[in-house]
Amino acid sequence: MKAGMRAVLVANRGEIAVRVLRACREEGLAGIAVYAEPDAGALHVREADRAVAIGGERVADSYLDIGKLLAAAREAGADAVHPGYGLLSENAAFARAVEAAGLLWVGPPPAAIEQMGDKLAARRAALAAGVEPVPGSGEPVADAAEVVAFAERHGWPVAIKAAAGGGGRGIRVVRAPAAAAEALEAARREAVAAFGDGRCYLERFFERPRHVEVQILADRHGAIIHLGERDCSVQRRHQKLIEETPSPGLPAEVRERLCAWAVAVGKACGYLGAGTVEFLWEPPGAAWFLEMNTRLQVEHPITEAVTGVDIVRAQLRVAAGAPLALSQELVRPRGHAIEVRINAEDPARGFLPTPGPIRRLRWPGGPDLRVDAGYETGDTVPPFYDSLLGKVTAWGRDRDQAIERLRAALGSLQIDGVATTAPALARILGHDDFRRAAHWTTWLEEVLAPSFEDLTQRSEPDAEGPGPDFTVMVGGRSWPVRLFRHRPADLRGRRGGGRGGAGAADGGAVVSPLAGTLVRVTVSPGDQVAAGDLLAVVEAMKMETPLPAPFAATVAAVPSNAGDPVSAGQVVVVLEPAPEPTSG
Repeated sequence: MKAGMRAVLVANRGEIAVRVLRACREEGLAGIAVYAEPDAGALHVREADRAVAIGGERVADSYLDIGKLLAAAREAGADAVHPGYGLLSENAAFARAVEAAGLLWVGPPPAAIEQMGDKLAARRAALAAGVEPVPGSGEPVADAAEVVAFAERHGWPVAIKAAAGGGGRGIRVVRAPAAAAEALEAARREAVAAFGDGRCYLERFFERPRHVEVQILADRHGAIIHLGERDCSVQRRHQKLIEETPSPGLPAEVRERLCAWAVAVGKACGYLGAGTVEFLWEPPGAAWFLEMNTRLQVEHPITEAVTGVDIVRAQLRVAAGAPLALSQELVRPRGHAIEVRINAEDPARGFLPTPGPIRRLRWPGGPDLRVDAGYETGDTVPPFYDSLLGKVTAWGRDRDQAIERLRAALGSLQIDGVATTAPALARILGHDDFRRAAHWTTWLEEVLAPSFEDLTQRSEPDAEGPGPDFTVMVGGRSWPVRLFRHRPADLRGRRGGGRGGAGAADGGAVVSPLAGTLVRVTVSPGDQVAAGDLLAVVEAMKMETPLPAPFAATVAAVPSNAGDPVSAGQVVVVLEPAPEPTSG
């Protein structure tokens, strides 16, 4: 390790912060954690050699505050910064600020982050490297007419995508001309909220593609290699749930082409460290460049499992100036590995986030199993951040063995207090389509998600009935809340001519089902709405939750404003139910 790297500040939280801190310890480096107020007792803080407080609960005032992160590095005596993934990991301004402060940046050059983070610039870089991108536009889309014109040339449907996007944010699929304007507006709005950049571009949308990505590593001495591909085709709303390597069914010639393309893209942008080049594969043989993630991926453990390469320790060594410890010829993947993401989300309720205290958590163990966790028994899942609790990875000599080991691991996983994605993941692993590798990127939503309604998890091991709809935190205590939904006719009969009290839609009060930020309000007092019309959108844990009108009504009041934080159960819109028709 380079003499100038002795202590590393991990500018992140949760599972990935724990992962990087442990890698630092294995490299003989001091690991420094940062934490916002809700994370004061979090696992990543407990794992660190030192920890520095950086602010309140809002992510913008803590984990996204570059000034506070640099101040923490100075206070703790760090000489390097590892950004993990998410948050500021692909922020070129943060990388430049770290370097300007005289610290080592454990990541690619800021120029590469900037170039590949702009999807339009990334497309141009791929073309220059001789790599074929997904058919799309080369400039930001101006208006809905341009969306329609593109579709008439390339065919419907069309994907509108944020130019500064990533992680599934700022994407809308348009299937008909009439939907173009609304979809473009929604994509721009989400892009501005997520990235501060509303530029969008167009791509041809493939109905049943597979998502294949290639891991690369590059050092300061001109060496660049790939570590094989991963398949990340089990997704919900463009967010990955299950990843595996190698990609099942991928022809050898396509694998070789994509791996060569990934290295070419890395060279074209002057890459350094660990990065991932993503592709769309349309079986049997067509494939296109999609984008590059200039950071560590959530799913890196499966690549480590089949190659034996510790990618995080490689990042640290490369940042310190060391050459790669292996050549391409020495990379020899062995067996098959699959990873599942255990999120604090309830699949029975549309994957609604489920923050709250964890009363019991026992992660599975055993040979050829790996757990990367950010939580333990007694921890509380805050409503302000990502919902990932941890990841479970199984290795097998072949895909069938890896699947069976992972299903067994999920069966032994014990979590009480918050609903999780675990039962949905077990159902996916056992589905014939997945077992035959006959799935695609929207397969979960199109085929399997409707069957998740019976997966409601109970809030207590021996309780009768389903668990709470959400948890309200008051004075440091957690209170489970259940919503009781009634037919519009029942509500009209109960209101007695007056305005009802707060509830899911009881008497007309429409509440937020979870704590988050009210990112959009679409109605004003006096507006007439029909059942199902969109009233507002709440964002929490990187997910948008729409609030529809439960019945035809007049908007009586809008006590909350777009941009405001909202708590679980807080009234967002008050409706006055439409009068019942009179006879005669």
